[in-house]
Amino acid sequence: MDKSNCIYVAGHRGLVGGAIVRRLEREGFTNIVTRTHAELDLTDQAAVYAFFEDTRPAYVFLAAAKVGGILANSTRPAEFIRENLLIQTNLIDAAYHSGVSKLLFLGSSCIYPKMAPQPLKEEYLLTGALEPTNDAYAVAKIAGIMMVKSYRRQYGFDGISVMPTNLYGPGDNFDLTSSHVLPALIRKIHEAKVAGEPSVTVWGTGTPRREFLHVDDLADAAVFLMSAYDDEEIINIGTGEDVSIGELAALVADVVGYEGEIVYDTSKPDGTPRKLLDVSKLRGLGWSPKVGLREGIAATYEWYVAQGTR
Repeated sequence: MDKSNCIYVAGHRGLVGGAIVRRLEREGFTNIVTRTHAELDLTDQAAVYAFFEDTRPAYVFLAAAKVGGILANSTRPAEFIRENLLIQTNLIDAAYHSGVSKLLFLGSSCIYPKMAPQPLKEEYLLTGALEPTNDAYAVAKIAGIMMVKSYRRQYGFDGISVMPTNLYGPGDNFDLTSSHVLPALIRKIHEAKVAGEPSVTVWGTGTPRREFLHVDDLADAAVFLMSAYDDEEIINIGTGEDVSIGELAALVADVVGYEGEIVYDTSKPDGTPRKLLDVSKLRGLGWSPKVGLREGIAATYEWYVAQGTR
């Protein structure tokens, strides 16, 4: 990518899109295009095509998506599959027809089978049943992967698909009805500390293991792969290390300074037992993460507190 190229970041107000914009700006890119939902509804096909015809971006980071945690995914699956299919279908097709030089599609580690061997290798895609609590979202993301791959095969369109692990960082969603586990823990434990509550309740058993990547590392990897990777096969982005939800809750409590008890509600679902990505493919290209988990949680908590009660 040339520093003067027109680069469209779809979803710039989200956790991932915002981090990609910050990364591009730090690298000196001067022609970054963004649109809010009010300015461009990505589920509106005609509006998306008109935007691409008018703007003609050279590169596209497709970070726009409807996302959420177990509660949101399991209670609103129709919204998750419909909106994500519309967003990615409109953007990928419009990018191809308008002559975009390269598109990076951001998937999710939930595309892998629930009981796949660990760590998750890229070739495990479509080899088994998905986790039921987020299968609608996962199917939408798999469709996006196949669309990018199919446009490459049939039309020679230069698109790549990357699969990030669980992400967190400044700009995350801390709404307890729709957030992922790490921001939810930060909010719950912070509020318990402020209120002087003796305990905090966490969903599930605390035994599932998850991998967490700071969003600034994800943005760094995405910009790196836009130049360094060119293949139809997906590529994982992660740290290659995981922790149990119980260990994570204890770490967040320590960072927050909360000394109460962590209680587990075992009537609530755990989700997938373990999700650890095999990142040997990415490491082989010369990229590795820089932000440690404790360091990243501390910075995210500091950002959260600075925003006031959310």
